[in-house]
Amino acid sequence: MASVAPSRLAALTRLRCSIFQASYNPTSQRTGAKYLRRRLQGPSMMQYYPQQVSFAALNHENPGWNLVDPVEQQRFQDVEDRKIRGKGAPKKAKNKGESRRANRKR
Repeated sequence: MASVAPSRLAALTRLRCSIFQASYNPTSQRTGAKYLRRRLQGPSMMQYYPQQVSFAALNHENPGWNLVDPVEQQRFQDVEDRKIRGKGAPKKAKNKGESRRANRKR
């Protein structure tokens, strides 16, 4: 039995790839084709996390509605209560002299 020349086998592989629309990769380099063929994850993630409508988005789309978000109102009230008790965020420095770093002794 006679053996087939490697060049003829390569030509056969190239022809087979063109017929069956496969990528011809004679050197077996990594191409990432496995990841490109894989199903996309975005659409299934969008179905898993349904779109949520917020009060802010509705007010932005419809300026005359003036809807009030009770959760946001409670958050504003909590921040105000913390400020009254002295637990709020520190004031921002207007210039370099007012910063805490400038007041610190070395």
